[in-house]
Amino acid sequence: MIIKKGVLIDCSLLTLLLLCGAFSASGQNTTVSQDAKFEQLLNEKRKVNSGLTISTTYRIQIFSGSADESRKNLVAFKKLFKNYDGTIIFNTPNYKVIVGDFRTRIEAERNLNLLKKSYPNAFVLKPNR
Repeated sequence: MIIKKGVLIDCSLLTLLLLCGAFSASGQNTTVSQDAKFEQLLNEKRKVNSGLTISTTYRIQIFSGSADESRKNLVAFKKLFKNYDGTIIFNTPNYKVIVGDFRTRIEAERNLNLLKKSYPNAFVLKPNR
């Protein structure tokens, strides 16, 4: 038994009342109203996310350093290896020269062996999944 402010309440009666309240509340339907702008924002986010690309190919990094040195290395690379694509990406605090677009790790490793003659610090980058 619980005594609160002079009122005597039987615990079994209290439990029964709580259970009845829980069952009656579970049978109610709830309607949620949502601002139209929320759905518009979700659609915009879906559009942006669909434009993001995930790399599924292997690449080779041949240089990491300053912006000027990266540009020089990329130009020199393109003169030596005309069949490869190359780009510069910025990853704080360095600029990185990334080349190639290889479907398999084996293909990337074969090309890495060729590139290591001119770029001994080159290495294969795994795809972003």
